Amino acid sequence: MSTLNRQEMNASHAGPSKPVPLLSLLKEHFGFTSFRPLQEKIIRDALAGRDVVALLPTGGGKSLCFQLPALARPGLTVVVSPLIALMKDQVDALQANGIAATYLNSSLRAHESQARLRGVHRGEYRLLYIAPERLMLPGCMNDLPDWQINLLAIDEAHCISEWGHDFRPEYRRLVELREWFPSLPIMALTATATERVRDDIRTLLRLRNTACHVASFNRPNLTYHVQAKVNPFEQVLTFLRTQQRESGIIYCQSRKMTEHLAERLQALGIMAQPYHAGLTTEERTRHQELFLRDEVQVICATIAFGMGINKPNVRFVIHYDLPKNLEGYYQETGRAGRDGLASECLLLFSAGDMAKQQHFINEKPNIQEQQIAQKQLRQMVQYAECPTCRRVKLLQYFGEAYTSTNCQACDNCLSPRDTFDGTEVTQTFLSCIAQIRQKSGFGVGLNHVLAVLTGANTEKVRRWGHNRLASYGSGKEVHSRPEWAAISRELLRLGYLHQTTEPFTILEITDQGRRFLQEPQPVILARPMRAPERKTAPGKDLPHDELLFNRLRTLRKTLADARDVPAYVIFSDVALRQMAREYPINEQELLRISGVGNRKLQEFGTAFLAAILDHVATHPRQHFPQESFPPPQPPLPSRKRQLGDTVEETLRWFRKGLSIEQIARQRTLVIGTIYGHLEQAIQAGESVDLNRLLTPGQQTQIAAAFAQTGFGNLTGAKELLSDRYEYGHLRLFRAMHSRKPHE
Repeated sequence: MSTLNRQEMNASHAGPSKPVPLLSLLKEHFGFTSFRPLQEKIIRDALAGRDVVALLPTGGGKSLCFQLPALARPGLTVVVSPLIALMKDQVDALQANGIAATYLNSSLRAHESQARLRGVHRGEYRLLYIAPERLMLPGCMNDLPDWQINLLAIDEAHCISEWGHDFRPEYRRLVELREWFPSLPIMALTATATERVRDDIRTLLRLRNTACHVASFNRPNLTYHVQAKVNPFEQVLTFLRTQQRESGIIYCQSRKMTEHLAERLQALGIMAQPYHAGLTTEERTRHQELFLRDEVQVICATIAFGMGINKPNVRFVIHYDLPKNLEGYYQETGRAGRDGLASECLLLFSAGDMAKQQHFINEKPNIQEQQIAQKQLRQMVQYAECPTCRRVKLLQYFGEAYTSTNCQACDNCLSPRDTFDGTEVTQTFLSCIAQIRQKSGFGVGLNHVLAVLTGANTEKVRRWGHNRLASYGSGKEVHSRPEWAAISRELLRLGYLHQTTEPFTILEITDQGRRFLQEPQPVILARPMRAPERKTAPGKDLPHDELLFNRLRTLRKTLADARDVPAYVIFSDVALRQMAREYPINEQELLRISGVGNRKLQEFGTAFLAAILDHVATHPRQHFPQESFPPPQPPLPSRKRQLGDTVEETLRWFRKGLSIEQIARQRTLVIGTIYGHLEQAIQAGESVDLNRLLTPGQQTQIAAAFAQTGFGNLTGAKELLSDRYEYGHLRLFRAMHSRKPHE
């Protein structure tokens, strides 16, 4: 690459000289009227030419942070992503919004890649998604100066750090771009990163004058439940009965369990498929596509599934087995409710799962890795067993304080656990540990303490003489061994005990515990979890016409299948629910729906308006409070064009109630001419009551035909509809639903 080319490329990154109308771009291309938290600050920093680190939780709108700047200025935004599925999803969604975007990755054939590269060279695209390995190839690096790049966006930026949860060595080479193009603005984005990982991102990418934006980790639309794992399959079935046709993910620890669970669900008529790394690439891709397109309700998956899955309407996530750590749990639950609607997260917890995880940890060859994994497992177990607000506990892990002690969106806040006076059992447990150390001069682990408490006749108990302690068997009649284990974990959480990791795992009494033994004070403990009746968080979802919502969802799937894209690319669940709440019956009203921009109005508005009109013609409207959705925007001013005298005369007769045939006879004109006059009137912005000519059901049929052929193919639509409608009917329908919203 020549020095001149690099200089030319570096010189092209000056920020805009005047403010960019971001809200106008946001509504025009994405259909939204406001930004999510931090989005506008991130976008303006990027447009000003600053390097940016953006940490936004899953569903927080990371993609928009680089997609909108790509539309605000000339040139190409290059998006580095390790996820093939995410590339395709995002490009499909951008193209549905009328935005020129493409991707380059290993899923393409050679001729497809070449065609797309030619388009990039010709400046046909605003965004290019590319894998890091592909971007760093010598040929690609030499092409970069010709692409007029205005921003390099690095998605999943935590992959560059060995301390990140998904380290990828190929990300380390991205620093070469900074060496070649010192002035090229870089935006690094991730959903989960500790302070240490964020420091690594800044250092390893050599970011300068960095704007760092860290959003709240709180996901207020998610409700967290933990249940004691008693009969897990029946517990899952009970949960699924509350979800109807909603989409969800069930995470399992083993590949075998994903397949077994999917088979059992299929046998009961629930559309489910497994997903794990042992399946072929074709099988994984097929199962994922079925899930994205709502053909499969449930994916039973290992943690191999989910990263980069851009499906906003996942309504629930179930953890069939205990996750390894809270970071993984947070990420996996974060795949629910990305559209902001109420969603649920259920974790099934048992001490047996904890023992399995401990077994895997013990097999790690590196002692330091074992110690880190044990600490993470204890944090995970403490979260599962804590009787207090789960949201508080989860956010504490990420260093964020939650101001309320009752979130009203977790099982402990919705159904507080029973407590009991645990003073006596605390004294029994701590006394046993103290006697063991006094007798032997060394500490022991939890299993040995439990053996002494419950009077077990083990070789170590006999060898060390612990069967002669006063504490031996003192807890046998009080609690079972699993119950004592749960009590020990509660005492750890409350600070009476500490568990060491070096060189062995040993239970130690803390200063707080020693003070208690000297002068006992009341101790209140939470009773062990059971499998309670679930309660959902109140007021988490907006009421809407469920019948209309299901009808619109069916229409959305039909249109998506015809275009070979996931359903949410057409409209999100948020948009459909708002439609089923506000009943928009014309283009102006439909434009007020969140997520409906001009391109989607043009592409899909006709079909959805026809479905809504048909519904309200046969079902009474429901009435809902109006405070929750954004206030309607004022109508745009009318700009009617002048009509000729002959068209105005036809329009006057039509408005007096005459039929098309009567007007033709009255004016001694052919019927086609009358249709033409009314078509001109509609195009000029005049009001023509189409319901006089076509019932709502007939309009739905015509809309479906145009949805397949496009408005430009009048003959094709006529052929699909056979002889049921005149060309004039189709012309009037097309005119009504194709005109610009302000006309």
